[in-house]
Amino acid sequence: MDARAIKICYIGGGSRQWAMHLMADLALCPEMTGELVLYDIDHAAAAQNAEHGNALFAQDDARTRFHVRAETERDRALAHADFVVMSIEPGPTHMRYADLEVPRQFGVVQTVGDTVGPGGALRAMRAIPVYEDYAHAVMAHCPDAWVINYTNPMTLCTAALYAAEPGIKAIGCCHEVFGTQRLVMRVANEELGLTGPEAITDRREIRLDVSGLNHFTLSTAISWRGRDLLPVLRERMARPDFFADQTAAAQELVAAENYLGGTYKVPYDMLRRLGAFGSAGSRHLVENVPWYLSQGERSLHRWGVVCTPYAHRQSEAERKRAETAGPYVPRPLTPSGEEGVDQMLALLGIRPLDSNVNLPNRGQMPQLPLGAVVETNACFRHDRVEPQVAAPLPPAAAEAVRRVATVQELLLRGMREQDRDLLLQALLLDPIVMLPTDTVAEMFAQMCEHAAEYLPRWLRPVATGR
Repeated sequence: MDARAIKICYIGGGSRQWAMHLMADLALCPEMTGELVLYDIDHAAAAQNAEHGNALFAQDDARTRFHVRAETERDRALAHADFVVMSIEPGPTHMRYADLEVPRQFGVVQTVGDTVGPGGALRAMRAIPVYEDYAHAVMAHCPDAWVINYTNPMTLCTAALYAAEPGIKAIGCCHEVFGTQRLVMRVANEELGLTGPEAITDRREIRLDVSGLNHFTLSTAISWRGRDLLPVLRERMARPDFFADQTAAAQELVAAENYLGGTYKVPYDMLRRLGAFGSAGSRHLVENVPWYLSQGERSLHRWGVVCTPYAHRQSEAERKRAETAGPYVPRPLTPSGEEGVDQMLALLGIRPLDSNVNLPNRGQMPQLPLGAVVETNACFRHDRVEPQVAAPLPPAAAEAVRRVATVQELLLRGMREQDRDLLLQALLLDPIVMLPTDTVAEMFAQMCEHAAEYLPRWLRPVATGR
C-alpha cells in the first residue's frame, strides 16, 4: 500500500521532548508520509527541532520520510493541515513558582500542580485564552483537521477548544492509563504465574473500563482475555502489611531525587475505599481528593508518593535545553509508547484503534453533565471517534469525580465570562484547598500577582482581601 501523504502542524514545535517522540514514531510508520510543520513562539527552538527532525528521517532505519520545517507564522503553519498536534507550556518554567511555591507558603502541598489544585487552576487561567484563540484559528485555516491535544490541564484545554468552536474535531490524549495497564500487567504475571511465552507483554491486552476525568480516572472492571483481574488485585492487597506505612520508601525516593517513583498503593486504596481502581498515576490521583494531602507531605509519604519540587523542575528544564542544543546525534529509532501516530492511522481509516480519550460527554459518562469533558474508552475509526459508555462508578467515587468536574466548570466559566469571583469559588471548592475563605482569597491574589505577565489583563492586578 502506498503511503498516505498528509500535513501535520505541531503547535509547540520547539518542544524539548514531545516533538522528537512524535517524529520518531512517524519515522517508524510506513503508512504515512508528507510534511510536518513546527510552530512555536520560540522559533529558534522549533527551527532546531526541524533540523534534527530532517536528520532523523534521513536515518537508515527510518521507514518513511516527512519533510520537517519550522514556520514563523501560525496561520501559515495551520493552513490545510490534516492534523494539529498541540503540546505547549502555558508560560515558561518559572511560572511554576506561582503554581507551586505560592500555594505551599499557604500550606497547600501539590505533587504535580498542572491539572487540579491551585497550580492546575492557575495553569488553566494561562492556557484557556490561548486555546480559545487556537480553536478559532483552526476553524479558519484547517476546519477539517483533527486536533490532538497533549497539554495540561488536559480537561480544560480540550474544553476550551470546544467552548470556543463547538464544531471543532478535537481530542485530549494522556498516557496515564497506559501506566496503569503496565502495572496490572506486571501484577497479573506475578499473581497468575505467567512466565516465558505465556507472560503478558503487551499492555493493550489489559482491558480497563475507564471512567472519570483526566488524571482522575477509575476502573470498575479490569480484564485480560476475558478473565476478571479485579479478584487478583483484591487478593494482592489483602495480604498482611500491604497497606503498611510507606514513609521510609518515600524518603528514599526524595534522597535519590527520584520524584517520579512511588510504591503504587494509592490505586489499590481507591479500590478498597471507593470500589474502583485508580487508573492514573498516584502523583495525579492524590491531588483530586482531600485525603492523601490532608497533612501535607507527612500524609503523602505514608502512601509512598513524593512531590516534584519547583527547583527540580527548573533544573530539569535547563538540562533538557542543554541536551537538545547542538547538532543531532543519530540513535536507533524506537517507539515512544505514545498513541498519536496510531490515532492518526485510525482517523485516516488505515488501521482501527480502541483506547482511552478525553471528549465532551455525549452520554458516555451518565453520572456527569452532558458537555463536560470526560475520559473514557473510545473507538477510533475513519474520521470519527466514538466514545464508549462506561459502567457507572460507585456512589462515593462518582461524587468525588463530580466535585472535581464542578471545579473545572467554574474555572472555564470564570475565564470565559471574565468573572474573578467564579475563579475564587473554584479554588474554594477544590478538594485539596482546605483553608479559610479569606486565606484562599489572599493566596489567589498572590498567585495572580506572580503570574500577571501571562494572564489576561482583566486578571491583573488582583485586589487582596476579597
